[in-house]
Amino acid sequence: MGLIPKLPVAEWIDSATEWTTDTFEFLFDFIKEDFGDFIEIVAEDWLMGIPIWLFIIVVGVLAFFASGKKLGLTAFSVIGLWFIANQELWEELMNTFTLVIFASLISVIIGVPFGIWMAKSKVAEKILTPVLDFMQTMPAFVYLIPAVAFFSIGMVPGVFASVIFATPPTVRFTNLGIRQVSHELIEASDAFGTTGTQKLFKVQLPMAKKTIMAGINQTVMLALSMVVIASMIGAKGLGQTVITGLQRAEVGTGFVAGLGIVILAIIIDRFTQNLNTQRGD
Repeated sequence: MGLIPKLPVAEWIDSATEWTTDTFEFLFDFIKEDFGDFIEIVAEDWLMGIPIWLFIIVVGVLAFFASGKKLGLTAFSVIGLWFIANQELWEELMNTFTLVIFASLISVIIGVPFGIWMAKSKVAEKILTPVLDFMQTMPAFVYLIPAVAFFSIGMVPGVFASVIFATPPTVRFTNLGIRQVSHELIEASDAFGTTGTQKLFKVQLPMAKKTIMAGINQTVMLALSMVVIASMIGAKGLGQTVITGLQRAEVGTGFVAGLGIVILAIIIDRFTQNLNTQRGD
C-alpha cells in the first residue's frame, strides 16, 4: 500500500468536470432554461390541459387497437389510469410520463445511429462496447453527480441522467439486429446495385426492426426505472412522491405512488411489445 502513491483520480475527475462546466456553460444554461421550460410546458400546459376522462378514453382506444382489439390491455389501462386519478396523483403521473417520453426519445435518437455505426464498423464496435459496458454497470446514482454539476436540479438533469442510463439497449439491439440480417439478402441487394444508404434503409433496418423495437422497449423501461432516482435531484413526478413517503415514513403514500409507477410501466411495456409483435408479423 505504501509503495505506490495514491493516484489522484478523484481530483482529475473534479478538474475535468469543472473545466467542462465552465467551458460549455453557455450550452448547459441554454439546455437547462429553454429545454427545461419546454418540458414544463409539455407536462403542465399540454398534458395537464387534456381532461382526465378524455386522456383515459384515448389511451383505452389506443390500447384496444395496439393489442389487436383485445380487451385485456384496454381494461387494465382504463382502470389503472382511473385509479391514479382517483388517488389525486394525475399531475405527478403527467410529469413522470413527460420525463420518460423525453428521455426515451433522446435515447433512441442517439442510440439508433450509434448502433448502425457499430454494425458497419468493427473499429466502432471495439470502441463503443466497453463504453456501453461502463454505462450499464455504473450505479445509476452516480449519473446524478454530473447531471447536477452540469444542469443544477430539476427535470433537465433527471432527463440527462435517464438518457445515459437508458441508451445502451437501443445501441446494442440496433447493432445486433443489423448484424443478424442474412448474408443472402445483403448479397441479393448488392447484386441489384443498391447503394449503401438504400441497403440500410430498405433492407437492413426493415429486417432488423423487431430486434430494434425490443431494444427501444428496454430503453423505455430503463428510463422509467430512473424516475425515483431522478426525483432525488428535483425531477417532478411520482418518484418525488415515493421519496416524500420514504422521508416521512408514510408507507401508504409511498406505496400508492409506487403502484402508479408500476401501472404506467405495465401500460407502456404492453404498448411497445404489442407494436413490436404486430410490426414483426
